[in-house]
Amino acid sequence: MRDDGRTSDTLRKVEIIPGFVSNAFASVLYSQGKTKVLCCASFLKNTAPHLRDTGTGWLTAEYALLPASASSRCPRERMKVSGRSQEIQRLIGRCLRTIVNLKYFGENTLFIDCDVIEADGGTRCASLNGAYLALRLACHRLKKSGILGFDPVREELGAVSVGKVEGKYLLDLSYSEDNLAGVDANFILTGGGDISEIQVTGEEETCSWEDFGKMSELAKKGAKEIIDLSRKTLNQFGIDISK
Repeated sequence: MRDDGRTSDTLRKVEIIPGFVSNAFASVLYSQGKTKVLCCASFLKNTAPHLRDTGTGWLTAEYALLPASASSRCPRERMKVSGRSQEIQRLIGRCLRTIVNLKYFGENTLFIDCDVIEADGGTRCASLNGAYLALRLACHRLKKSGILGFDPVREELGAVSVGKVEGKYLLDLSYSEDNLAGVDANFILTGGGDISEIQVTGEEETCSWEDFGKMSELAKKGAKEIIDLSRKTLNQFGIDISK
């Protein structure tokens, strides 16, 4: 048993509140344990400069920790985005683009902002899960309004952290567990079981192929559970990726 009473292969409690921000084109408050991320989608009637006159749209994201999200204040990144934030927001945009057909956007952009309200480990995975839901809700609205002729999202997506902590393999690390991990990883997997991205880091030891295999099995289980929860939420809006 872990500090919060979970077994090694159990996710923290996931809560999803769609439409949390009324002014946003689409929004989701995504919570996993104590980690809470607000994900808001904005629709812009232009595409990225490198895609102009190609008929192809763009999908991108930004990520930020709000000042009071951690135990000590996180300064606002007003003048320069930190390397960590840049890396995470690029990860979010990159992974989301693996599951969409950008040509269906036309020369438009979906911009997804991920703001961490409370951080207790796994913020990049929670941001990705929330961003995926905001993306699906935004595309559903665009299709219903006739702006898009087809739903550009072609796959489901789920992200989860896994780590080796004091010789044990744990799913969905909290902040305290992440601090103790000798090896930690983030798996971003599709509903069909394919890989969008995997990040593996040796913190205090290297990652053996045995470690990787055991973490992969935990990640597959966790990602499937997250995707199932996302699917149930989306079904409430008549969104079914299987159609």
